Amino acid sequence: MIRNLIAAACLAMTAACSVPNPDLEEQVDLGNFRLQSNVAVTKNARKMGVSRDATAEEWETALEAAIDKRFRRYDGDTPYTISYSLDGYILATKGGRLALAPRSAMSMTVHIWQTDPLLRLKDRSKQLLILEQLDGESVIGSGLFRDADEQMANLAAQFAKAVERWLQANADLFGEDVSDAAKEAAKKDDAAEIAKKAGAG
Repeated sequence: MIRNLIAAACLAMTAACSVPNPDLEEQVDLGNFRLQSNVAVTKNARKMGVSRDATAEEWETALEAAIDKRFRRYDGDTPYTISYSLDGYILATKGGRLALAPRSAMSMTVHIWQTDPLLRLKDRSKQLLILEQLDGESVIGSGLFRDADEQMANLAAQFAKAVERWLQANADLFGEDVSDAAKEAAKKDDAAEIAKKAGAG
């Protein structure tokens, strides 16, 4: 299932020419949101297809650093916890024909928790599919130009931005109105929506 979803993500987004660098974007309005803690679960992640190896500890470090970097700047009055699990991943290798060189990708399941009292908001959980940022290098396969640490950092930054879009689509939790634009933007990372567009659903 995870393998098919990652393949669907790559297919559905092949036509994209670029993905904005999340570190260069302004923060959005998340109302009373403040990050209390962020928890990565990576020990059950599955390596999909031909991929470089990465340990659970390496993934945990990369993901938690990216989430912390993006969300520690929000200073609302209400603390929340973000938890997420790495379901599967591909870290592109050096092998294969250039035209067919894969992009790195990962499948994540993300949750939002009310912190006091600690309560997971079950109806808000979402499975996300994240693709490596496209540029002049990764468009032909980042395995030729980046090492595994760089690929993980790239995916982690894209994931943090995807979580921000997801939180915007759930901004009613934080005392904000949810716009149609925010709901639409969040669909680009939604596993179910990507699979549907690729005809894999």
